[in-house]
Amino acid sequence: MLAVHLVSFFFSKLQEDPTKKVDRFLHAMRLQDDQLIDISKRFLAEMKKGLSAESTAAAAVKMLPTHVRSTPDGSEKGQFVALDLGGAKFKVLRVKVREDVGIRKGGVEMEEKTYPIPKELHVGRAGELFDHVSESLKDFLHEKNISPKKKHPLAFTFSFPCEHPSLDQGLLLSWSKNYKVRGLQGKDVVQSLRQAIDRTGDMDVEVLAMVNDTVATMMTCGFDDQCCEVGIIIGTGTNACYMEELRHIDLVQGDEGRMCVNTEWGAFGEDGALDDFITEFDRDVDAASLNPGKQIFEKMVSGMYLGELVRLVVLKMAKLGLLFDGHVSDALRTKGKITTADVAAMEEYRNGLKNTNEILTHLHLSPSPDDCIAVQHVSTIVSFRSSNLVAAGLAAILTRIRQNRNLRGLRITVGVDGTVYKIHPQYPKRLHKVVRRLLPDCQVRFVLSESGSSKGAALVAAVAQRLTSQRRKVDEALSLFTLNQEQLQLVKSKMREGLEVGLKSKGCTIKMLPSFVYHTPDGTERGKYLALDLGGTNFRAMLVRFKRQKSRLYHKIYTIPLEIMQGTGEELFDHLAQCVCDFLDYMGLKKARLPAGFTFSFPCQQSGIDTGTLVSWTKGFKATDCEGQDVVSMLREAIKRRNEFDLDIVALVNDTVGTMMSCAYEDPQCEVGMIAGTGSNLCYMEELKNIEKLEQSGGTPQTDKQTLEEEKDEAAVEAEKSDIETEKSKMCINTEWGSLGNDRCLEDIITPYDAEVDIHSVNPGKQRFEKLTSGMYLGEIVRQVLLDLTRRGLLFKGHVTETLKTPGIFETKYLSQIESDRLALLQVRSILQQLGLRGTCDDSIIVKEVCGVVSRRAAQLCGAGMAAVVDKIRENRGLDRLSITVGVDGALYKLHPHFSQVLKETVSVMAPQCDVTFLPSEEGSGKGAALIAAMVRQKQEM
Repeated sequence: MLAVHLVSFFFSKLQEDPTKKVDRFLHAMRLQDDQLIDISKRFLAEMKKGLSAESTAAAAVKMLPTHVRSTPDGSEKGQFVALDLGGAKFKVLRVKVREDVGIRKGGVEMEEKTYPIPKELHVGRAGELFDHVSESLKDFLHEKNISPKKKHPLAFTFSFPCEHPSLDQGLLLSWSKNYKVRGLQGKDVVQSLRQAIDRTGDMDVEVLAMVNDTVATMMTCGFDDQCCEVGIIIGTGTNACYMEELRHIDLVQGDEGRMCVNTEWGAFGEDGALDDFITEFDRDVDAASLNPGKQIFEKMVSGMYLGELVRLVVLKMAKLGLLFDGHVSDALRTKGKITTADVAAMEEYRNGLKNTNEILTHLHLSPSPDDCIAVQHVSTIVSFRSSNLVAAGLAAILTRIRQNRNLRGLRITVGVDGTVYKIHPQYPKRLHKVVRRLLPDCQVRFVLSESGSSKGAALVAAVAQRLTSQRRKVDEALSLFTLNQEQLQLVKSKMREGLEVGLKSKGCTIKMLPSFVYHTPDGTERGKYLALDLGGTNFRAMLVRFKRQKSRLYHKIYTIPLEIMQGTGEELFDHLAQCVCDFLDYMGLKKARLPAGFTFSFPCQQSGIDTGTLVSWTKGFKATDCEGQDVVSMLREAIKRRNEFDLDIVALVNDTVGTMMSCAYEDPQCEVGMIAGTGSNLCYMEELKNIEKLEQSGGTPQTDKQTLEEEKDEAAVEAEKSDIETEKSKMCINTEWGSLGNDRCLEDIITPYDAEVDIHSVNPGKQRFEKLTSGMYLGEIVRQVLLDLTRRGLLFKGHVTETLKTPGIFETKYLSQIESDRLALLQVRSILQQLGLRGTCDDSIIVKEVCGVVSRRAAQLCGAGMAAVVDKIRENRGLDRLSITVGVDGALYKLHPHFSQVLKETVSVMAPQCDVTFLPSEEGSGKGAALIAAMVRQKQEM
């Protein structure tokens, strides 16, 4: 009694302003921005906890995967039957979705009928509830003259917490909203529905999807606004869902794409996370509920409880003599006598006080004007706290989306449904204002779901149908790039056949060009050497110093302009001479006549170590008057024309040979070199006796035979000096394997996309293997696939941009970026934007898959070719098992995240008797050219 008098006295001076005494009484419900930010951070931590496999069991916020992987894009179509079960009534609907009108009103037509659910079914048996649902469905089909004989796709909105193993399965976790049906918790709701439909009979329906009402709301709003990736319900209950990155959802396999997560945020606070914000009135509401200790956040926010919170506050204030002169009516003491609809009525802008007076009068109270003002203010504080708490939760969700996508700001739409949001006159405005205040860097648009969750369920089914159809067609296109063991064996055998034929005679598909390099380095190389490297759009000049099995390298890179690449031969070699002059000047060596090795990465027919006739240009070079000419002589003549320096060019080397020599300096077992970059090629140490075309009469000029004999003698001397009695004379062969398939032997694995790339290349019908495996062409193959899929409406909504039609625009470097494991989709979206393509998350996944199958095939083909070579070396040496190292260079091997691993796995499978180690070349083929120059100089000095 003393407490009552003290409180009455405390507020006596505030009677002139009834709102102030309410503010003082409910100060714990008046949340400031710093408190909301704190709550938002706590909810964000709960979200992470719920997504993690390690902590989800203990998490209050369950973060349930829904298996909804895409929002609508406007191309959905079809006719669906929908069921919506989530409250005192349920609805059956026929939903027609029309294609290509999703961005305009009228894209979805609906007919519906509402069926009551008797109260006894709310707490009855599961079979009884679903029999009622099934019989109502049959009644609807009959009433709408929908044929029961034809199979009808069905979408099911079920607004209770469920765990989804798949889109058409849902295990009930718990009941809410005064439902306590027996025999369903922990079981598959969809299976129970199917069994009921079977019992009812005379219906042929296929349940495609079961979704929560929150997810359905997001999908409904997403059909008209494709920026909608969040759904919120603020009605009888409350919940939120959003599109989460799949890589963060531990409970679902897969890393790519997004999936809608049903947060079930009503349970936030069950673990005590909101204890310091819970008032005595919240505790009273919880204690009197059907599920004490559960759904704490929902009991502070949702329409089922707001009216009761207001009643309890008014009752307490009346008991303390702060309202109605201390009078308390029996009605005011009765649970549920103030509803959320009453709360909304009290806060109407014009008639709020009048409505408050009427509501209180109906409770058998005699309110004064100040009482009405005070009770209205109680209602305002309770509902304002609700909107503030929702704003804090939504801010956490939007913050997570922004962080997931590594964005400073975010532009997004939130779909909203629920009676509180719809009927409360102030609620939406308050919610929007607080969200924008908490997240000033985010542009958040709120869209009210006009058609409810039933339409959304049908759209989930429509999206599922679209994705299934799209997936099938995309898989058919990409299956062309999948190579089985039989096809890989064919490539291996064709490569082996080409190697053998090429060793016997000139003019074969695989050229098998002699390099006149007879052995790998032995570590005795000494001195300073110049190395020149031309193999693509860049030219490298290098100074290499060898001393005691160590080397130091100095280099400078020069660009080859396109007009030089495709100009005259004289212009090209004059440009190279100018670059060499600049480098010597830079190094202070202009007056020194250094021995030089020239790496020339194009097919050359060599008749000696320092001569080579260009067979044909590749890699986009088309300089005139070069093919059929000795490229060493052309460089010497260009140096002579410049008349500023002199070089002793002692060796002409292919980049593949240079790579092998460079790696052999580090690993004596290295006897194979491979380039997987702009071009594709391989060299290896072949038994000299097997190179029959060198000894054919008329096969090489007499001078070549003489050179060969001299080199054979030198090789013999070296063998004796090395005391290796069993060593056989070998020569490095530059296979030029890129021309495999020029004779159409690979037609079985050539796709229409490869054919398009070949037709529009500078050398149609040539370098067919290289066009399947090298960096110069992989990006263009991907572009051709993307173009085809887009024209077929499977990508980018069928919108073909001029950029996508531009050859060469999809650079091969994008494949490496796109296939990186973690930031893949962000990279894809960035690249697509550069190409002028506004792709969805699903588009990004398909683009990544296209890149994956094209690059994987390239690695497998190189692996099959490599298997042919190492098996040949093993058989040459009569070994049961071969251990050998392959020196590798090229951006595709070094930079692509998966190419090297797929290559190794393929070689292991295709050549099981060979142990192959791959050694990346750290200093490129230039060092190899310098090594060969050193080896030649050593021989000359002997």
